Amino acid sequence: MVRSLKNPKKVKRKNKGGNKGEGSSSSNLIPSPPAKVWQPGVDKLEEGEELQCDPSAYNSLHAFHIGWPCLSFDILRDSLGLVRTEFPHSVYCVAGTQAEKSSWNSIGVFKITNISGKRRELVPKTNNDEDTDMESDSSDSDDEEDEVGGSGAPVLQIRKVFHEGCVNRIRTMTQNPHICASWSGGGHVQIWDFSSHLNALAESQGDVSHGASAVSNQSPLVKFGGHKDEGYAIDWSPLVPGRLVSGDCKNAIHLWEPASETTWNVDSKPFVGHIASVEDLQWSPTEPSVFASCSVDKNIAIWDIRIGKSPAASIKAHNADVNVISWNRLASCMLASGSDDGTFSIRDLRLLKEGDAVVAHFEYHKHPITSIEWSPHEASTLAVTSSDNQLTIWDLSLERDEEEEAEFKAKTKEQVNAPTDLPPQLLFVHQGQKDLKELHWNSQIPGMIISTAADGFNILMPSNMENMLPPANEA
Repeated sequence: MVRSLKNPKKVKRKNKGGNKGEGSSSSNLIPSPPAKVWQPGVDKLEEGEELQCDPSAYNSLHAFHIGWPCLSFDILRDSLGLVRTEFPHSVYCVAGTQAEKSSWNSIGVFKITNISGKRRELVPKTNNDEDTDMESDSSDSDDEEDEVGGSGAPVLQIRKVFHEGCVNRIRTMTQNPHICASWSGGGHVQIWDFSSHLNALAESQGDVSHGASAVSNQSPLVKFGGHKDEGYAIDWSPLVPGRLVSGDCKNAIHLWEPASETTWNVDSKPFVGHIASVEDLQWSPTEPSVFASCSVDKNIAIWDIRIGKSPAASIKAHNADVNVISWNRLASCMLASGSDDGTFSIRDLRLLKEGDAVVAHFEYHKHPITSIEWSPHEASTLAVTSSDNQLTIWDLSLERDEEEEAEFKAKTKEQVNAPTDLPPQLLFVHQGQKDLKELHWNSQIPGMIISTAADGFNILMPSNMENMLPPANEA
């Protein structure tokens, strides 16, 4: 199926007074030039032009921050419903800070409620109002007449826990989401129980400002200092509750096995196969003893904890550092990887024995890939963040069909033509955040992505992701 490419940035000519909305009476007599799709790294702004967001590209778009910039966060599985399609939405997350001073860091456990959005439509309405404007840091981006499920802006409630050092990465356990693991810039890995904070947030109805909330000094369940350096790689097993792996910048990977609900045994002898920093780890979604790792040494390794501390397979994956990997939980043969040179690749692990297992390779981004994640609802779809300040969504099942594209544009009366040289698999481009670091799909709200950057978080639901939702009469 061919779907339209939506790009949330359009170029718009400002009037001489510099106002975005109503100008002087004379400026109203001058017709505005048509908007055009903005291509990062290709197009340049001329004098008097500025970038503005296209609200029609989103069913929902909101922004918030928790104080200090956040390098890593995770979305908690909650009890509000397995597949939620009706606004307003609520989500629970944990996030770690990158504060100016080590002693100022904390983990934020937070709930966001009243996330509003637009009604679903099989064919989007035509947006003829070229003066529609939305600031990238606005917390309420939708047209009032289309918005459903809540009045006012989303409500952020947060509880903070002191964390020793910057939080390099944080992950929640799938089976017990109140249990979290954090990698500290100080070189240790900690496991936390945030049950009390989540219960308090679930019962609370008020708005709790991040600036007014106190930071508690809760002790972690476990603090492991056996790594020889700090690290960023960490992952919980989706199949064995409590099983964990952590990797550091000295190339060592340690296996954690649960001894009880609150204690873990960490193997002091690490898995060693990389010759440089281990950047990311991912457990297999189908094999409880198998995990993958990627490294600055440009390789991806596949490990089986049953057969020793050396890799079962090692792959030269990219021509630069391999920063991130993602194992497809809906198609377990597919592994995605993103590199420091801006490229990302998809491998079919069934083809490893035959040599090159790459089934797709993309060079769209020109700066390092900082995050990559498969959709939990659509096996062919994944999202990517890059240091070029773009979050992109890709559907590998798409192929260019000029006849179908023309038919769709005729139906929707699109006024903005997408560039013809973009990969047909590129489904959506989100901009407006600076120094994007990490994204996650919400596994319980189809089509929702949350991303973190130097200037805060975005919650976005692209309008051309309707295939992830059940038919309206089944929602």
